[in-house]
Amino acid sequence: MAKIAYILLCHKDPEAIIQQARRLTAVGDFMAIHFDARARQEHFQQIHEALKDNPNVTFARKRIKCGWGEWSLVQATLHAIEAAEAAFPRATHFYMLSGDCMPIKSAEYTHAFLDAADLDYIEAFDFFASDWIKTGLKEDRLIYRHFFNERTHKAWFYRSFQWQKKLGLARRIPDELQIMIGSQWWCLRRRTIEAVLEFVRRRRDVVRFFRTTWIPDETFFQTLVRHLVPEPEIQSRTLTFLVFSDYGMPATFYNDHYDLLLSQDFLFARKISPQAAELKRRLGALYASEGGTFAISNEGRDLYKFLTGRGRIGRRFAPRFWETESSLGRERELMIVTCKKWHVAKRLVERTRQVSNLPAIDYLFNEEDTNLPDLGGIQTTLEKRTRHRRALMRMLFDYYETDRLVICLDPSNIDLMQDFYSDRCTTRLLEVQTEFSDEYLLGHARRVGLAGERTPQETIDRLLPTIRYDVVFESDRIRDAGFAHFHRMREGASLDENTLELSAFLDIPTDKAREIAATHYLFSD
Repeated sequence: MAKIAYILLCHKDPEAIIQQARRLTAVGDFMAIHFDARARQEHFQQIHEALKDNPNVTFARKRIKCGWGEWSLVQATLHAIEAAEAAFPRATHFYMLSGDCMPIKSAEYTHAFLDAADLDYIEAFDFFASDWIKTGLKEDRLIYRHFFNERTHKAWFYRSFQWQKKLGLARRIPDELQIMIGSQWWCLRRRTIEAVLEFVRRRRDVVRFFRTTWIPDETFFQTLVRHLVPEPEIQSRTLTFLVFSDYGMPATFYNDHYDLLLSQDFLFARKISPQAAELKRRLGALYASEGGTFAISNEGRDLYKFLTGRGRIGRRFAPRFWETESSLGRERELMIVTCKKWHVAKRLVERTRQVSNLPAIDYLFNEEDTNLPDLGGIQTTLEKRTRHRRALMRMLFDYYETDRLVICLDPSNIDLMQDFYSDRCTTRLLEVQTEFSDEYLLGHARRVGLAGERTPQETIDRLLPTIRYDVVFESDRIRDAGFAHFHRMREGASLDENTLELSAFLDIPTDKAREIAATHYLFSD
């Protein structure tokens, strides 16, 4: 009978990971866990302490920092596979999961399904001939070397890419490989896993090639399996049910999707909402159940497109996908940096990105040209961003695959602050208080159209106290609002004082907070 070693890549929600591991191993299956080294150490310790005595659970020998689209995701997977292959000699299949996956069939059904055919299940479509990639880079993913992460270092990613194109630095793809592409959620037989690990040990040149491709978790295993395994032994599909909207965003499943999920011709589903406690409870009990039957109708993707389509063309039988959930999510943290000197806040969040690796976005509700990913049009104008602010923030949390996000807001946006504070998520606020010279306030007046080059000095003399009062008034209004988790950095404060405020706001160790707060040009004009 099939015995499955689940390969779990995760970075958050330790309690859910512990429950998932216990649930899947209780019926005799196995699990190897890689917990992102960027995540909190105490969360990893919590998981390790809870599962260390479970003989069916092992951990990757090395934790590495993972980034979307990077080789690090493949390397983390290989570490977890190596641990599982060594620890569980009775495992017949190796199944890739994330922390957002849940079983939608019983273990009994799952084992029988895998026993019924001696196959590997992995999407593997020809990289160049298929239309699997809808938008963005295609061949350039492979023939140029990508040293920077497109999400966290966008400017350097494209600058490096353009330099290589201009200098003619395109490289050859290894001759003997037919590059394949597909979903990273696969299920492979033991002998295939052993062949892949042997190939990785033997062909370091191929590993070096993939190491600098873009989004290699969609090509590496797909290419190697097709290279190593006869085509009749590969079924080009994933066993994990996932749906993407026409905006490129993954659908999230909630409590009322239980019957829909069970009727799909898949073994697992992704993504399950963290708030869907009842759905998680029912699916958890399902995996351990026996004797159940499943009526497969498999209409899930078509039904999703139908309902969202009716909503989007104005036939209000179904909401637009961004209107289906009004909360950012109880488990998420939104950290707001507010400062009248925008350049100071931008320096602060840029340094925060570098030191803590937290995703951080500049004044997205104040500046039209803020660097944002393509989210299907909702991000295109300030008016759209403000009107659909919670939907926009949810999509940004999903895009960066994080539960912690930093944004900048102008102090005048107290209505947005109050709206985010009324959400179920945890909202934190850091006011960066700076000093304002008359020269700076005059420049500000000119930037916003209150004064020009020919404005008489006597008018400026009357204007500056009013502007200064307005700045003070905005700061007082924020403090009078009584926001929880409110912190303040001050230009005139000591490094120790600002370090403590920043550490509490970002919930990071004081040494990292000090490194950010000590940025020598932070408050300069």
